[in-house]
Amino acid sequence: MRRLMPAAIGLLVLLAILPAIADKAKTIYEKAQDAEARQNYVAAYDLYKQAYDLKPTDLRYRTSFERMRSRVAQEIVHQGQVLRDDGKLQEAVAEFQKAIGIDPSLFIAQQELKRTLQMINDANNPPPQAAGPPSSLERRIKEAGGPVELAPISNVPITVKLTEDSKVIYQTIGQLAGINVLFDPDYTSRRIKVELNGVTLEDALRITALESKTFWRPVTGNTIFVAQDNVAKRKELEQSVLKTFYLTNLSQPTELQDVVNAIRAVLDVQRVQQLLSQNALVVRGTPDQIALAEKLVEDLDKARPEVIVDIAVLQISKDRSRTLGLSPPTSATVTLQANINTSTSTTTTTSTTGSTSSGLSLNNLATLNANDFQVAIGSANLSAVMGDSDTKMLQNPQVRALDNQKATLKIGERVPVATGSFQPGIGGVGINPLVNTQFQYLDVGVNIDVTPHVHGDRDVTLKISMEISSVVGQSSIGGISQPIIGQKKIEHEIRLRDGESSMIGGILDDSDTRSLAGIPGLTSIPILKYLFGQTTQDREHDETVFVITPHVVRGTMVSEMNQRQIDIGTANTIELRHVNKSTVAPAAQAPASQVPANQPPANPVPSQQPANQSANPAANPATPGGTNFLFDPGQITATKGNTFVVNLLISGAQNVYSVPVQMNYNPATLQLVNVSNGGFLSQDGQAVALVHREDETTGTLTITATRPPGAGGVSGQGAVVTLTFQAKASGQTPLTITRGGARDPGQQAITVNGAQASVTVQ
Repeated sequence: MRRLMPAAIGLLVLLAILPAIADKAKTIYEKAQDAEARQNYVAAYDLYKQAYDLKPTDLRYRTSFERMRSRVAQEIVHQGQVLRDDGKLQEAVAEFQKAIGIDPSLFIAQQELKRTLQMINDANNPPPQAAGPPSSLERRIKEAGGPVELAPISNVPITVKLTEDSKVIYQTIGQLAGINVLFDPDYTSRRIKVELNGVTLEDALRITALESKTFWRPVTGNTIFVAQDNVAKRKELEQSVLKTFYLTNLSQPTELQDVVNAIRAVLDVQRVQQLLSQNALVVRGTPDQIALAEKLVEDLDKARPEVIVDIAVLQISKDRSRTLGLSPPTSATVTLQANINTSTSTTTTTSTTGSTSSGLSLNNLATLNANDFQVAIGSANLSAVMGDSDTKMLQNPQVRALDNQKATLKIGERVPVATGSFQPGIGGVGINPLVNTQFQYLDVGVNIDVTPHVHGDRDVTLKISMEISSVVGQSSIGGISQPIIGQKKIEHEIRLRDGESSMIGGILDDSDTRSLAGIPGLTSIPILKYLFGQTTQDREHDETVFVITPHVVRGTMVSEMNQRQIDIGTANTIELRHVNKSTVAPAAQAPASQVPANQPPANPVPSQQPANQSANPAANPATPGGTNFLFDPGQITATKGNTFVVNLLISGAQNVYSVPVQMNYNPATLQLVNVSNGGFLSQDGQAVALVHREDETTGTLTITATRPPGAGGVSGQGAVVTLTFQAKASGQTPLTITRGGARDPGQQAITVNGAQASVTVQ
């Protein structure tokens, strides 16, 4: 007994606590219902959750909690979208994270969070202005046996102005960029004119191909093959690439066929095979066609949007009736008494008990009096009755549907309705043929058909058919009782914002019936009509309202890449054209400390010699035993408004074929007037291709001097180029080589030490 006592006490305590918990959960649940009726959905969600936590086994609490969780998460997502549209990105991120915490299955919250974080990242880390296209377009398939790409051999812009044979121009560009150029044996060259000013290697090759009606393709990373541009040669020489695309969102055969048709029609790719079993596409084409096919697949293989549609059907019915007044007798019946004597005596009238005479003879008419008749008058009724009924009904279903897919909701009963009858062809003597009746079932209740279409701006177009029907009576047709079905139906198409509520239709029935019954004439008298008549008044008011609210739970993710315009060549040739990369990075004015470690700084003391007087090259001391750049003179003094000349020398050169160099100066102090050949590379009489590019805003000058194709290199020292500047403003500025070197005829790099000169403008 002592051992059982604690268990018994615990059981009693538990039995006492359980009703209290149940009552508390019920109280909280009622508060949640009140908050929901006031459209305070956040508070309602919190209260529903408390009630569910207290009593998780109650399906009523669980259903309300699950329903309100989704709705509150949608409301919070909508608030986050409003904050993001107002530019409050961090607050929007907090709202989206809150929505995910409430309902992790709400995909639209994850989409919007990812999109907002990307916007924050783009704002904090803006892409460079000269950045190329995303990697999905720049990269080809990088794997064994993948397409060959031309490597960026040189970053120096190409400037060429020639009227020459197309082969010579291709070879010149190849020498400038450090690539090998091969020609098709059937190639026929012709003389063309090409003017290129500071273009990239790919642009130079493309312009030359356009002028010469040729095309080229890379063979290795530093070799191209040039051929005549025609269909046969392209088919013979163009690379073919094979790739399989696995689609993750499109699965229907018609959807896959749409992607195939887009690839064939837009990219002119005929070899496309769809595999329904793998939900994949196998595509064969050129590298550019495959890269563009990848973009098309990425653009079209999008998850279809989904919408939850909240539908509220409100029905209000009011019936009032009133009957007031006296219903007077409306008929009277006069009959003969049953005990009238029908004998032939004319002097006396006697009653014969038990007489069964059934009529009255003519001789008896003279003896009739008032006592022989009986008058029956109908009853009179005094009525004072009033009736008042008020009915309210709310139905609030939710429908979730895919974009452009019909969703159907039916709530009610299926009522059989006879559609016809037939008699079988059997029978005989004594056999009654049977009659078979055919029935079909009608859906009676609330029937809703919704087809949503989600737009890119979160608007939703809804094509809706809603019907409310009920059995209002029975009718006998052909001996069969048939139901009489009352129907209220609306078909509508409307466009709403995400979360916007709208009444799409209201049906109002209002009838007022007045009737008067009584004695004619007297019922027309205002006072007497209540004594000799009865007034009945009936009023029926029936109103039905449909309210609809769409919520986008999965949107379409359209990125900047999906909407971007891309140059894909001409109508006859599909090819990618990459965005030009910045070949020359803006360089700030280089201080004396940025001179190479093995290059002694220039003497800051200004020289007293005239600007046009050549100074001793020893002013730019060279590294013994190496190849060096030198400025001649190394110290320059110029007068504001005048011009001066400085030579860029090279010393200790061995087998030099081309010299690319980049230098910086202060554009506020100096202005470049001219760049001319210095004579070092043309010492054997060969022509020199001299190109230069100047950025006046940063004071960056890029120069490339190249000997003609097929010519060998030169050695020794001398002036590579001669520069002419104009002094714009007083001050002192260094003239510094920030990047440079030399190349031999095999395009092998030769290291050349930098140099610096000091310019003083008075």
